[in-house]
This record gives sequence, C-alpha cells and structure tokens, in this order.
Amino acid sequence: MKRILSVFTLMVLGVLALTAGVRDDFKANPKLSANNYQAYPVSGFPAITAAPAGYEPFFINHYGRHGSRWLINDKKYTYPLQMLEKGERNGKLTRRGQEVLNILRQVHDASYGRLGELSDIGAEQHQGIARRMYNNFPQVFQDGAPVVARSTIVIRCILSMQNEVDVLASLNPRLKISTDASQATMYYMNYSDSVVKPLRASQADLINSCRDRWINPKGMLKKLFTDQRFARDSIDDARKMMIYLMEVTGNMQSHHQFENVNLYDIFSDDDIYSVWRYNNASWYINSGETPLTQCRVDYMEANLLRNFIEDADRAITGGNPAPGASLRFGHESVVLPLCCLMGLNGADYRTTDLENLDKYWQTYKIFPMAANIQFIYFRKAGSDDVLLLPLLNEREATLPVQTDVAPYYHWNDVRDYFINKLSKQPTIHLNK
Repeated sequence: MKRILSVFTLMVLGVLALTAGVRDDFKANPKLSANNYQAYPVSGFPAITAAPAGYEPFFINHYGRHGSRWLINDKKYTYPLQMLEKGERNGKLTRRGQEVLNILRQVHDASYGRLGELSDIGAEQHQGIARRMYNNFPQVFQDGAPVVARSTIVIRCILSMQNEVDVLASLNPRLKISTDASQATMYYMNYSDSVVKPLRASQADLINSCRDRWINPKGMLKKLFTDQRFARDSIDDARKMMIYLMEVTGNMQSHHQFENVNLYDIFSDDDIYSVWRYNNASWYINSGETPLTQCRVDYMEANLLRNFIEDADRAITGGNPAPGASLRFGHESVVLPLCCLMGLNGADYRTTDLENLDKYWQTYKIFPMAANIQFIYFRKAGSDDVLLLPLLNEREATLPVQTDVAPYYHWNDVRDYFINKLSKQPTIHLNK
C-alpha cells in the first residue's frame, strides 16, 4: 500500500512540475502566452549539430507561416473598446482602465485598412530566417541552384515569401529563383478538407465548457472598472472581452510601434495561463491528432506531406527541379496540423483529456508568427544513404522514427514512416 501511494505521489508531483514549467515560462515572458500571435525570436538560435563525416547538405524542403501581422477580425479590436467606452461614458473606469482604453484607440486607429496584413516586424522575421538558412547551409545555395518558392494566395504570405527570396537573391544573385502564388497549388498549400469542419463542430460544446470553467474575468474587471456591479450589468460577455484583450495585447509584439507597450499588468498570472490554456485546447481540437475528432483532422495536410516526399524524391534522383530549395509559405493553420501529422517533437500526442492537455502539448512551442518547418537533406559521395535533419523554427526537432545518427535520420526510414502514416488515414463517422 505504501509503495502504491509513493508511486501515486510521484505521478502527481510530476504532473505539477509539468504545469509549473508552462507557468514559469509565462512568468519569465508573458508574450509566449500569445499562442499564434507570439512574435518569432530574433536571436538565441542554437548551433546546428555537425553532420556525420562526409555528408553535405544539398536540398531543403520547407513550409513557413507568414510573419507577424495585424489582427484579422476587427471585432477583436472594437469589442474591448466598446465595453470600456461604456465605462468611460458613465465615469466608471479606473485610472488604469482609462489608460488601457486610450492605448486600444491608438492600436485600432493604426490597424485601419490593414486587417490581416503583414507587419513591419513580420517582414523582418522572414529576412532573418532567409539569412540564417543561407549561412547555415551555404552548399544548398550555390551558383545556379534552383529555389522554387510558392505561396498561398493571401497577400501576407506572398509578401513573406518575397522578403525571404529577396534576401537569398542578395546573398547570391546567381541563384535560379522562381516564385508562384496560385489557386492551382492550394490543394496542398492550404487544402480545404470537407470533413474537418464537422469534426471540429462536433466538439464545440466541449471547448465552450472549457472556456466557461477556466476563464474568470473578475480580477481583470476590478483593474479596469471602479464599479463591479456596473461592469457585470454592462458588459455583454466579459470572457470574450478578456480573450480579445489578451489577443490584442499579445499581438502588440507584432509592431515596432507597440512592441514595448505592456498591458499584461491588467491580467493576473492565473488569467494569462487560463486564456492560453483555453486557446491551447481549441487549437488541439482544430489541428491535433485526438480521438475527440477521430484522429483525422491533421490528415488535412496529407497532400502537403506527399508534396514534401515528391520534392525530396526529385531532389535525390536529380529530377527537375533539383537540388536546391523548395520553399512554401502559408499559415499556422497548416503548420500546426502538419507538425501533428509528421509527429514533430511529439505533436502527434493523443488524448481525450483536455483538463490535462496543457501539461503535455503546448502550442507556444510550435507556431509563433513566421513558424517554419525545414527538412535539410544531406548526402556524401559514394553512398546512396541520404540523411535528414528536421528543424522546427530553426531548432533541431525529433520524429517518431528510430535513428542511429541523432539528431539526423535516415531519409528512407522517415519516408517509409510517412508513407505508412498516410496509408492509415482514418475513415470518419459523422452522426447524421
């Protein structure tokens, strides 16, 4: 009995430690809690582990999210504004509440006509990624090497692509760079999977219940309003106001104009954690490999994974175009399920337990603005063995494939794993 209790105690302590790790991350840097609004880092990238003797990089397979942007939905700016303006009209704002309202007005004014557009920081993020890619793997970008760049048809993605290829062209004007953004490639660049929407909708009540149980706006309202009864009676949906305020606050790091403006003081540590936790669970339902959606949602990127395999095959066999780089630019709603489908860094984690999901699966480690997957391929003279180095956000990543050359993998083993995974796409069952 004592041994059982000891094991149980160790398990509880382990779970608490995992939770504390996330909370500690947010205390050290609350901007991490912004989920998909988190700005891409500009420094601190670890050195790349040297390849086994004789192996040189020759090809890069890539999918990258657009860089930092303005919010897409104007209501996320205007809803908190409107709720605070009710307080202003009735003289019910605290001093901090009035300051927050004034800041929100400035941010909203600056966003006029720019909803969803790439920001100044977003452009710089892709310039930096291109420069580091070139410097880390110069053998890939030799004279005459083709760089095939494709984007979804969304302008922020096209501009992200352009910022990267412009830097590559400046570093080596003799590269053969081609760019494209076409509806013809959207079937793999940003596929609209007809079965995903009903699968996600099937869990709407579960996600809404998490929202209502986890998010408590009372502390925030006390910092903004002098009269809590007024706040309770006047604000249509205080949880929505809190979520939107957190999104506006988190997205300020996307703009030089506002990157040093800090509104996190209006939220407690628990507020920051709970809103992130809710968003984390929402993204898991929308993109993760969970039995709650029949482990099917991440297969929405099956066409994209096949395209990765096809481009690698051409590069390895010397087809056209090969070798060089295959660069794709799109969205976090593609990067995240692709990571799950690939199993990058354990993103294929399966659970139905949303209460404890945050301890084992965290979006802030996967898809900041400008998030990117880079597969770097290596070979050596006299050998048919091609090695793969997977990178997620320019950091060495793991795959659910055995390897004797970690952090590298034998590409044939990875390729076989991917093909086997694609062959097991679940057949879904929807209630009529």
